[in-house]
Amino acid sequence: MYTVVIVEDDPLITELNRRYTEQDGRFAVACTFALPRRALEWLRHNSADLVILDFYMPQMNGLEFLQAVRTAGIAADVIMITAANDAATVEALTRLGVVDYLVKPFAYERFRQALDAFCRRRSAMRGSLDQSALDSLLHAAPPAPAALPKGMQAQTRERILACMRSAPDRACTCEEIAEAAGLSVVTVRRYLAYLAQQGQVAGDMNYGTGGRPCLVYRLNL
Repeated sequence: MYTVVIVEDDPLITELNRRYTEQDGRFAVACTFALPRRALEWLRHNSADLVILDFYMPQMNGLEFLQAVRTAGIAADVIMITAANDAATVEALTRLGVVDYLVKPFAYERFRQALDAFCRRRSAMRGSLDQSALDSLLHAAPPAPAALPKGMQAQTRERILACMRSAPDRACTCEEIAEAAGLSVVTVRRYLAYLAQQGQVAGDMNYGTGGRPCLVYRLNL
């Protein structure tokens, strides 16, 4: 079983990452840390196979944390789960041994693919490797994005997600999203139903309206 450490300052995302990880029986979460310096101190004295790491954190960001980890000679693999996706940051993290990079929000299926890829890599690194095995390990194709249902467009999906990200309290009704995105309520409702199935959004009843309760949607970060 692989030992996992989660370094993330948002408790809701920490719990989501823990739940996703422990759904896979090959992994066990040893510790979670909201402060990267505490995580670094723990890793200096304990072994871990995999670190699930955020970028934007107090004390030091993900890049600074990973630099400190490598300077300390800690060889754990790292999966980044973050909203930081500019090319320079991704390249710098990759050079420090990040084995996968998930941009928030993401679906459970993509998280599972990252765990599967980690396990394949660890299995392949046991013993000697022939050229075919090396090529498969070093030049593996990235996981293909899930195809949208017929009639749906990636551009419309991203427009809806962008509106939800920019909402002040990150909780929106179908009508609010439709108005912000310039789409019909019927269209937005269809996409939200799909995104909920994929685990990217969650719908909850809001009973505090003073009138009829309404369904609001939030991103699963």
